[in-house]
Amino acid sequence: MKNLSPLQVERLKYQPKLPKSLSQGINSLELVEGAQTQSVRDQEQIQNLFKNTYGKPVVTFESSNSSNTSAQKNVGVILSGGQAPGGHNVIAGLYDALKQANSSNKLYGFLGGPSGIIDGKYIEFTDEFMDEYRNTGGFDIIGSGRTKLETEEQFQKSLEVCKKLNISAVVIIGGDDSNTNAALLAEWFVKNNTGIQVIGCPKTIDGDLKNEQIEISFGFDTATKTYAELIGNIQRDANSAKKYWHFIKIMGRSASHVALEAALQTQPNITLISEEVEEKKMSLESIVNYMANIIAKRADMGKNFGIAVIPEGLIEFIPEMKSMIANLNDIMAELETNPSFINATSAREKFDIVEKRLNPESAKVYDSLPVLIKEQLLADRDPHGNVQVSKIETEKLLIEMISTRLNEMKSNGDYVGKFSAQSHFFGYEGRCAFPSNFDADYCYSLGFNAFALINFGLTGYLSSVRNLTEPAENWIAGGVPLTMMMNMEKRHGEMKPVIQKALVKLNGPVFKQLQDNREDWAMNDRYLFPGAIQYFGPSSVCDITTRTLQLERTKTLVNA
Repeated sequence: MKNLSPLQVERLKYQPKLPKSLSQGINSLELVEGAQTQSVRDQEQIQNLFKNTYGKPVVTFESSNSSNTSAQKNVGVILSGGQAPGGHNVIAGLYDALKQANSSNKLYGFLGGPSGIIDGKYIEFTDEFMDEYRNTGGFDIIGSGRTKLETEEQFQKSLEVCKKLNISAVVIIGGDDSNTNAALLAEWFVKNNTGIQVIGCPKTIDGDLKNEQIEISFGFDTATKTYAELIGNIQRDANSAKKYWHFIKIMGRSASHVALEAALQTQPNITLISEEVEEKKMSLESIVNYMANIIAKRADMGKNFGIAVIPEGLIEFIPEMKSMIANLNDIMAELETNPSFINATSAREKFDIVEKRLNPESAKVYDSLPVLIKEQLLADRDPHGNVQVSKIETEKLLIEMISTRLNEMKSNGDYVGKFSAQSHFFGYEGRCAFPSNFDADYCYSLGFNAFALINFGLTGYLSSVRNLTEPAENWIAGGVPLTMMMNMEKRHGEMKPVIQKALVKLNGPVFKQLQDNREDWAMNDRYLFPGAIQYFGPSSVCDITTRTLQLERTKTLVNA
């Protein structure tokens, strides 16, 4: 066994809790089917693409008095996409259920993400190996990757590897894109009569993979608590030094769930929400003016300090920036092979080439940006061919523009303070943290439940554990068809089936909590300091889940 810290030694001893139905034993379950389902949108197109796996029912598990026998099964597992706390426990739950069902069962871990199943790189899990990773953070048990499973060649290679290992089911642990790939693989396996099942598990710290059956994606609880601790530490520092404005960019590209949850846990002076910016069609100038006015009003009170929380994907939700970035994405594919662009010897030359190809409105926006941001917009693209938003230092863009605006206000006599800013980006700090008790339990249940779905012969399903604000024994285990969450979206210039992202609902109870308090938090220092994640002590402290889940669940119960 590797060298372990005292905390890791203690965490390895923790026994995750299971829903009552699953805790009775994997071979003592009864499957209950609900009504047939359909996709969230574009039903006809999705059904045509998933002829063999579309329209299946939501299922739940209940404990029974009978004890079933389980035939020998080999299962493969893949960690896909970015890390999220609790991934190791999903595998631990899967492994324990698999071995409990039949001690002859085998679990293979494909190395380095989806490429592992294509290239045939794997390990076989043993008790000793699995026991080194229980309740720990990270994906280092088998590694992760972002290779997409979507082509005929990839499916064929995956099939060959599964046949070699006599694998009858594959579990893909990932976010919306990864589980879209799981749905495609499940459909292909059924279409070609391979007899191989595919089950997904909902992972993403961004919190944008959720619906009525998936109340929260795993890792969100731990990540937001980690970020809230860091924000609380900075707020304590700001309230002590009383001389800096801290601009904190926080992970979450397509949705602002992380920023919103962290704000509710810490109560900073300013919180921007990307979905609100888009809904209100707020320009970059209006955002700068909004923030500058709060800074000026606090300065009038003698407070030349504060905290601003900014979602990572904000820049793509500002209307003129969104249009410019879309225009830029379209022309960059051509420019990346353009000799004059490739051979340009200065940034200025590249800027000129780009601006000449952008439409007039986008060129005007691009030209107005600081050099640093212009360069970042031209950096390497993501796998979809788009700007890598995480590399755009939006917090520094806002600092520079707000500084300019405050100088203008000072010259007009509208600002009397001193503006000194610090920038931060919280991303990787939260992705591999030791999972909270909630995530340790939830992830273990998701993995255990995934094997239950396999044991009943299901495929094209996402492992679902809900009723999560209740004690673990009252959680409801089951599965939701992956096609139920799909719609058609444009990717690389063509329409493709993808799992619909869940954005912040501006008419929902979580955003309303921020909306009702933001003016008070802006002027008055209502800072909260959550402190480190608690693993031991009163359950009210160490097992408490996110404000988001509590507020959403309360509204659901009220409306029920």
